Amino acid sequence: MFAGSDNGFIYSLDAKTGCVYWSFEGGSIVRGSLTVAPVTGQGDARYAVFYGDGHANIFAVDAQSGRGLWKTKIDSHVVARITAGARYYNGRLFVPVSSSEEFSSGNRDYPCCTSRGSLVALDANTGRIVWKTWVVPGDMKPYKIQSNGVVLYAPGGGGVWSSPTIDPVRQAVYISTGDATTFPAPKTTDGVMAMDIDTGKMLWAYQADQNDVFMGGCTGPAPSEACPNPMGPDLDIGNSPILKTLPGGKRALLVGTKQGHVIAVDPDNNGSLLYRVLATTGLPVVEGGGRGGNIVWGGAADERNVYYGAGPAGLVAFRLATGEKTWAFSAPTGGGSLGAAPTAIPGVVLEGSSNGRLFAVSAADGKQIWEFNTAQEFSTVNKVSAHGGAIAVSGAVVSGGMLFVSSGYAITSGASGGNVLLAFSLE
Repeated sequence: MFAGSDNGFIYSLDAKTGCVYWSFEGGSIVRGSLTVAPVTGQGDARYAVFYGDGHANIFAVDAQSGRGLWKTKIDSHVVARITAGARYYNGRLFVPVSSSEEFSSGNRDYPCCTSRGSLVALDANTGRIVWKTWVVPGDMKPYKIQSNGVVLYAPGGGGVWSSPTIDPVRQAVYISTGDATTFPAPKTTDGVMAMDIDTGKMLWAYQADQNDVFMGGCTGPAPSEACPNPMGPDLDIGNSPILKTLPGGKRALLVGTKQGHVIAVDPDNNGSLLYRVLATTGLPVVEGGGRGGNIVWGGAADERNVYYGAGPAGLVAFRLATGEKTWAFSAPTGGGSLGAAPTAIPGVVLEGSSNGRLFAVSAADGKQIWEFNTAQEFSTVNKVSAHGGAIAVSGAVVSGGMLFVSSGYAITSGASGGNVLLAFSLE
């Protein structure tokens, strides 16, 4: 198995024992998942581990030896970064690009806003960029000089925080998109965007929330003149679109929103809306919206349901075809908030919590099967002191009769940090 870390390393580990085969240092934080796929033209390398880092570099590393094969910088902006895993399809890598510009861009000394989200397609064998499509279209231009002489620019925003989804039927690739940082917010932000897989040409876009322009750092005594008015409400869609075939053959593309809305659009009809329901009730969202929890990090689906960790709404199951809410699971007292991306295997849904619990829940009725507390001290195979923490973002991985979960990634407010990767067997 392969794992990345915020220390800039990726690791190849024996899946059964946890012993390290090799490590590779790229130089910056690795936040997204790693992708393993075939590679050719790189000596004796047959498979590569592909990953992106906090400086918007994408790497290919020999999966067998840990030898670096190629490195490509796919965005030159100083705060551009890759926060999710690349997708491999038919010899190409599809890499999402986001940035940290919106977090503190309200500082008057910063020349906002010059960063835009994008999707980049590369030749997986060489790292050559095949095409790049911006979420926010148009040429970047200066539009104002502040009283302190700092130049302000537009357009900006539209970060792509999650992995793209491939559709071989329509030869398309789908991404979820973030908010704009400058007015006006284009229709490609805060929604789902479809592109031709060969050329990157936009096919269609569905916008979940309009006019969402957001920047961080705008609450101080002397904010930048770039700060939006009105501000936000910051409704990036940060989870990957889920593509499923419904009973009868119709298909649906699903995402969840920060307002707790579960949305299904038709990928075969230019992204037309199939349904939009509240996570708390499963009822259709009426005009004006309303909050139904908080869906950020991801979902999972089987042949009947789609599952989302919706924060205060718990882990919720919805019928794929209709959006009908079938059950909800809330953690027992003291079990934490359930906002992490769930994992679905036949008959079971796995969900992590903000205080380190890992729950196994029946896919049929949402009843708890077991739980394990990862927020404790562990004796590790490499003799390094380890303590679990939050499981508030990424979900568990199930492969070869084993379950793997990282504990302690404390990106969210109030989450407890830790440094352990755990492996569970069936027995």
